[in-house]
Amino acid sequence: MVKDASELDLSFAALSHPVRRTIVERLARGSGTVGETTYDLPVSKPAISKHLRVLEDAGVVVRAVEGRTHRLTLDQRPLAHASTWMDRQRELWERKLDVIGDYLEETS
Repeated sequence: MVKDASELDLSFAALSHPVRRTIVERLARGSGTVGETTYDLPVSKPAISKHLRVLEDAGVVVRAVEGRTHRLTLDQRPLAHASTWMDRQRELWERKLDVIGDYLEETS
């Protein structure tokens, strides 16, 4: 469970910044070079490198080096884990809120 929690933390950290979310959204449409994927982002090249490192550390982005070209690919498995966790939380809270709603209807 600790490993799962750590992976989940990394996935949420990867998505916690708008620049990283933009990179993930672009890679969801297909792989691309670093330049293609980050061409108009409003941050410096060193900042891009840091954002890519966070995504790579989370396992969300995989980098393949072909000579001087760095090609990025999205790996959706860590995000699927986060999505599953959110679905479980949503189901739990929906059940709890349904019980509260039923109680309020009965007592009104």
